[in-house]
Amino acid sequence: MLKNAVVLRQAVSNVRGCLSTSSRHVQSSATTSTKVKVDARNSELLDRILRVDHAGEVGADMIYAGQLAVLGRTKVGHVIQEMRDQEVHHRETFEKLINQYRARPTALLPLWNVAGFVLGAGTALLGSQAAMACTVAVETTIGQHYNNQIRELMEKHPGEFTELLQTLKQFRDEELEHLDTGLKHDAEQAPAYRALTKVIQTGCKAAIWISEKV
Repeated sequence: MLKNAVVLRQAVSNVRGCLSTSSRHVQSSATTSTKVKVDARNSELLDRILRVDHAGEVGADMIYAGQLAVLGRTKVGHVIQEMRDQEVHHRETFEKLINQYRARPTALLPLWNVAGFVLGAGTALLGSQAAMACTVAVETTIGQHYNNQIRELMEKHPGEFTELLQTLKQFRDEELEHLDTGLKHDAEQAPAYRALTKVIQTGCKAAIWISEKV
């Protein structure tokens, strides 16, 4: 998992350099309080990005809510709370962006609310190390997904959607901070760590695929 994290961070570094160069030449788009008219050629891509990211942040928020329900009064409770606070901000931001770009949210939000809470609480019941292993698995997958979206936006629409790109970059970096937090708090000491993280990552990738389409 550490090797995967190193590879992900190298990919992030490459994208960060491209994004920094691009942003110097493009003016920021409209503020989040203003609806944006999106050309038909862009709407499918933006709909997919905003729909799946909103769904992912809903799920992440509920994962940490589930962990807090079990571990909130333990020594890692404040750590989990700090990570959840960021996820709440991410969730609220995408709710605004969906309205701004007139995107369609996934029809599966009720499912991701329940599934996220169950996953968070379920791993927390196995102990704080398992909860942190869940964090590592989820945030690795989300970090990779954000990075892929940033690349796709820059390749298909160079010089466009600068404000959205900056938001994706910021949130990706914060998710990677959560990954580091999980590793710092003994995620790799969790029982059956490799199997646990593999199962969770597979589930996350499936949820991403479904949310992009439904």
